This record gives sequence, structure tokens and C-alpha cells, in this order.
Amino acid sequence: MLKVAIQMDPIEAVNIASDTTFFLAMEAQQRGHPLWVYDFRTLALEDGALFCRARPAVIRQVHGDHVTLGDEVKLDLGKDVDVILMRQDPPFDMAYVTATYLLETVHPRTLVVNDPAEVRSAPEKLFATRFEGVQPPTLISSDPVALVDFHERHGDVVLKPLHGAAGSGVVRLKAEDPNLEALIEIHMAGSRDPLVIQKFIPAVSRGDKRIILIDGEPVGAINRVPAEGQVRSNLRVGGTAAPVELTARDLEICAIIGPELKARGLLFVGIDVIGDYLTEINVTSPTGAVQLKAFTGIDAAAILWDVIEAKHVPSA
Repeated sequence: MLKVAIQMDPIEAVNIASDTTFFLAMEAQQRGHPLWVYDFRTLALEDGALFCRARPAVIRQVHGDHVTLGDEVKLDLGKDVDVILMRQDPPFDMAYVTATYLLETVHPRTLVVNDPAEVRSAPEKLFATRFEGVQPPTLISSDPVALVDFHERHGDVVLKPLHGAAGSGVVRLKAEDPNLEALIEIHMAGSRDPLVIQKFIPAVSRGDKRIILIDGEPVGAINRVPAEGQVRSNLRVGGTAAPVELTARDLEICAIIGPELKARGLLFVGIDVIGDYLTEINVTSPTGAVQLKAFTGIDAAAILWDVIEAKHVPSA
């Protein structure tokens, strides 16, 4: 038995038909691992001990009645639990970064999935740039001159916030589109973060592939197809999930990045591939496991818990 705490957004509000965190939690419960859920804003570090306010949870696959929560308790995350799933959604802001610092005080004594220090060191759009030959032409900068120059050189491009998620703020700009400078101004008025500008990949019309890797190994993929006339394929903004096979190029990309993921303790990762190009490496709260199981029968949750159980000596 492993005692499992899940750092997540409110479990009462999740869509159990598609939510990966709920899917992972259900697999843990079916293996006899008791669950607690908590909000990262209740984390408290005192005299070297990390606590949170958590509620025990019993979950079930019943729409509208999928969770029973017990009374709130104070958990010592370094002593009272064996595994923490860090699964709150981005934005990857300073509050998120601070949560990784706090969780780092208990890992690996308490196994945190994914390793919080490595999550902090692997911002999803930046991390992908570490691997040569797998990305389309990409620039990350706050400098309007550099961003405009990239647009002029590459023509059709996609602009997106560096730490955005779920397709938020993603805009396509065709060659000679006059709106880039205005979009930069709007972004900079509300953020000091850089922007990502990337050569547009026409293959996105056929879908944006989400490949799930566990402990550095690819286990399967789904395709996320954008609505007609749209550039964003994320499921939260109208993309449609569809089955897809891994290609030789997909496997080549996984072979390039997989050893680094494994070495960093990034056990559960979702990468985004459009055509022949890697666009993002998602390490915070990757999704797609429910759809993968539905389309292929591949159970990423079961594979992940096999890995976790092999890495952790259970409590008596």
C-alpha cells in the first residue's frame, strides 16, 4: 500500500470522462492505495517540515457523484504519505515555481511525480529547444525587433506566450500581417515573460499529436485535430481527439528526448508533435491518457503506477 497525496485543482469540478488526474487517481485507488487531495495554496513549510491541509478522497466512475471527501486533516508530506502527484494545472507562474521549491524539501523521501526540481527546470516550450534537429524554426524573446525580424524572415508564423497552456493566446500571423507589433504591445502590457514565435507548420491541419512517455519510453499517442479554419488543436479550445499511430519520426524524436526525461525523473510526460516537428514537452500536468485508453486500450495509468511501485518501497 502506498499513501498518495494529489496536488490538484478541485476534484469536485473535474470532468471524469476526460480528466487524466482523475484517471491516475482511479488506478491508484483500484490498487489499494488510499488517496488525499489538496490545494497547493495550503502548503506550509515550518522548521524544515512541509505540511498541507488535505482531505481523504474516495472516487468512483459516477457522473455527478464521483467523489466523497472526508474531513480536512493536516498532513506532514515528508512523513504521512509515500507519493505526491503534482497535478495542478498551469499557468507556470511564480506561485507554481514556489510550489516546486516547497515540494523539493520532501522529494525523493516522498516520491513526487514529476520531480519538482526538474519540472521547474523544464519550462515546456523552452525545454524543447534543448534538443537539436527536432523543432521547427523557433525564437523566444521579449525584443520586438527580434520578433519582427523572425516574422519577416519566415513569413507564416505562430505567436504564443512562453508560459501559456491549453492553447491560450496562440495566434497565427501570415506573411506581411501588420498586427505583430500590436500583439507584442498587448502581451507586454500584462506580462514581462518572453513570447515564442515559431514557423507555421501546415501539417497542423491534420492534427497535433500528443505522445505520452512514461519514464522516458513512449507508450502511445492520440491526435488532436483543430476545428475547421482554426490553428489551435488543444482539446480545451475545440480540438477533437482521434486515434493515431506512432510514425518512425515520432519514435526518433522520443529516442532523442527519452533518455533525458528518464535521467531527470520526469516520469509522466506528454509531448506535442506536428508533422515531423516537436513543439512542446509537457511536464506539469500532461493530459490525453483517458483518450489513449479509449482509442487503443493502452492504459498509461497502469503503466505509470507499475513504475511508481517499482521505485518506491511501500509502507508497512
